Amino acid sequence: MNLQSILVATDFSDCSGAAFQAALNLARTFQAKIILVHVISDSMVNNLADFLKVDRDTLVPKLRLRAEAELTEFLERWNSAGMAVENLVTVGVPFQEISVLARELAVDLVVIGGYGKAGRGGIEEVFFGSTAEKVVRLLPCPVLCIPLPEEARKKSEES
Repeated sequence: MNLQSILVATDFSDCSGAAFQAALNLARTFQAKIILVHVISDSMVNNLADFLKVDRDTLVPKLRLRAEAELTEFLERWNSAGMAVENLVTVGVPFQEISVLARELAVDLVVIGGYGKAGRGGIEEVFFGSTAEKVVRLLPCPVLCIPLPEEARKKSEES
């Protein structure tokens, strides 16, 4: 397998941090480029706009700025080696946006955490699958799904 580019999806959770670190290791081994993407959920934007009684179009730029700041913090935490990473922030349905970007950018591999900030087993996941599962179904390229590391899993179970 010859990897030239790796797309890593993040929701800023520890699980996506573990996925990013796995991608870093692969990128070093294959001298591949890493593209880190965060998708601002379309449904979250709509719900927030309704709740705040503001126009969705005025909310999106603020959410983008916040996501870009969170990407910087994420990289400070998880990219201790300081490897070059291309960052993208987009708005939409996460699994669809990740799949579209992977195809448009013709990446060789997608790396994603096994589950995100919301955790596991929500009703939507039971009936429709997780974001990771949906990405696997949509893409022709390999998708590497990384579980939360054992020590982080124990820590989250205790709290």
